Amino acid sequence: MTDATTRAASLLADHRASIDRLDAILVYTLGERFKHTQAVGKLKAEHDLPPSDPAREAAQIARLEDLADQADLDPEFAKKFLNFIIAEVIQHHRKHQM
Repeated sequence: MTDATTRAASLLADHRASIDRLDAILVYTLGERFKHTQAVGKLKAEHDLPPSDPAREAAQIARLEDLADQADLDPEFAKKFLNFIIAEVIQHHRKHQM
């Protein structure tokens, strides 16, 4: 290997290690988030509240798009990601109401 190739391999390993740590953070963060949304779903079911809250969901999407823009993340990707999470949460909330 050349010095440049060795250096590139080292940089690649560093980037991958950072990505692995960030993936772990994402998984644990999503786990924590879903613990809270499960509690919200149970609370909604106990008080006969609807499983979705369109006004809050719209506000959250707008908020996340703004955060994504600040973080140099594609806001459209952030919106799709949050919409996916919201759909999962609503599905869980509906299960609590059965």
